[in-house]
Amino acid sequence: MAVHDHGYTKWGKDWVRFAESLRQTRPDPRLPGARRLARDGKVEITFDGRTVRAVVHRGRGTSVVTIEVAPMSEAATAEISRRLSGSRPLLTDELHRALTEAGHPPAPVLDSVDCSCPDATPRCAHELAVYYDMARRVDDDPRIALDVRGFFRTPASGGRSPAEATAQRWTALNSLDPAAYFTPGRTSTKTPP
Repeated sequence: MAVHDHGYTKWGKDWVRFAESLRQTRPDPRLPGARRLARDGKVEITFDGRTVRAVVHRGRGTSVVTIEVAPMSEAATAEISRRLSGSRPLLTDELHRALTEAGHPPAPVLDSVDCSCPDATPRCAHELAVYYDMARRVDDDPRIALDVRGFFRTPASGGRSPAEATAQRWTALNSLDPAAYFTPGRTSTKTPP
């Protein structure tokens, strides 16, 4: 069984599905090269709201890929906000599964995809590499999956943004109480010579 560098969480797998569609009936020869581009750091991604812009370096050429992600529905935003309430909300695979089962899948929906390369195929290697790199980034920080759909932005009505950007997969060291994790060692009664 092959080890996958991309899409090992449910959040990241949503992005891998754009490259590796379940409807695909035969192998795509561009996928190994696209995975290699993402793995070798040849994809530089920046975010501008719901727009993912990537510069992909392949050989001597450089291409620019622009992906527009559809906004999240108000119902999905409300459901995610409700489930993220609490003292330590985490974006886990269980949360992803629960949202999907509740009818509000957090998977991204793409409005448009454009690449500056001259390739005449519907999906070029640059676009595929961006999907893999996004999967890697989302695996590392699932918050990106919600952020790129506009979840953490303040609504136009001027209200507070949902979850106030508190969802994270790590704990800040300064928030831990050392006394709860460490017990003082025994002190020696001997005095050093």
